[in-house]
Amino acid sequence: MAATLTDTAEALLMPPVWSHDGTRLYAQASRYGGVGLYAVRVEDGALEPVIAGSEAVGAWSFDAAQTRLAYLRSTFRDPVQVWTLDVASRETWQLTALNAKWLREVTLGEIEEVWFKGPAGNDLQGWILTPPDFDPAQRYPSIMEIHGGPLLQYGYSFMHEFYYLAAQGYVVYFCNPRGGQGYGEAHAKAIWGAWGTVDYDDLMAWADYVAALPYIDPERMGVTGGSYGGYMTAWIIGHTTRFQAAVAQRCVSNLISMWGTSDFNWTFQEPFGDQPPYVSIENLWACSPLRYLGNAKTPTLVMHSERDMRCALEQGQQLFTALKHAGVEAELVIFPEESHGLSRGGRTDRRIARLKHIRRWFDQHLKDEAQG
Repeated sequence: MAATLTDTAEALLMPPVWSHDGTRLYAQASRYGGVGLYAVRVEDGALEPVIAGSEAVGAWSFDAAQTRLAYLRSTFRDPVQVWTLDVASRETWQLTALNAKWLREVTLGEIEEVWFKGPAGNDLQGWILTPPDFDPAQRYPSIMEIHGGPLLQYGYSFMHEFYYLAAQGYVVYFCNPRGGQGYGEAHAKAIWGAWGTVDYDDLMAWADYVAALPYIDPERMGVTGGSYGGYMTAWIIGHTTRFQAAVAQRCVSNLISMWGTSDFNWTFQEPFGDQPPYVSIENLWACSPLRYLGNAKTPTLVMHSERDMRCALEQGQQLFTALKHAGVEAELVIFPEESHGLSRGGRTDRRIARLKHIRRWFDQHLKDEAQG
């Protein structure tokens, strides 16, 4: 007999593993910025936390008897370690100390968790990363980072790009707007068939919150993101001039052509009525950033990978061409041979070059000449 156990769960569950006695299913789940390991009781669908907190559980595996498990654990302050857990007692042990020497040698900025109200009165979770030498009496340039997906989330894992930018003197802030995972089905489906609507509203509310902080200079604000975050970056510059610089990475600019060039076109066809563009084209065009780029004024760096099969190179080229046609200061950087995963798994020298390009663009447009 089949049954659905998690209709009302606030977590997005990953592929499960049965307990030996058949009473539970073990699965990773994203909740409120964390990725934990949970047991789902078969009798009532209740979620029992096995590993849950301000952390992100990566790959995990039981021993043969399911009395112990090993897992990868990441936090804001530590890229990754191997841990083990006793299932009965829930006692944990850290087995590795990877990166310990490096972490002792660098000074990381501090991260503050923030809950703020969205425009619909909705509760939203975000984080603010300040530079290592932060002085609250100063006013800093800032960069808003937007996650990909859209069915992803930011949270309690190590983000080297954020720390790199903070070390250059930027306040980096990031949140989980409607459309992502970890906050229930209604939150995730709020943008189905309507990308660039309430997600944009939530991000602007977040920018409002941060801009009002006494240590933020509202005249030196930047925005960046990759994949769906690149989509939102392109959408934002077509709808507001509040940001003084933008970096659109591996973006989506035209949902119609995206349908014909992406290896993932089926994933966004479903929320857009499960209709291909030759059947229903109007909404795909209405939700395409390209349609609104005639309004853009923000200097924008477009970065894309030559072999991106997810968001094909033509998406970045369309964005760049439209910006140049509209008279907007724009630059296009293409990484040869790289894929959609450049920022995480690209060749090391190209990953470093990517970070330097981001820094260069924001430094050029957000820093006073005296600051370099």
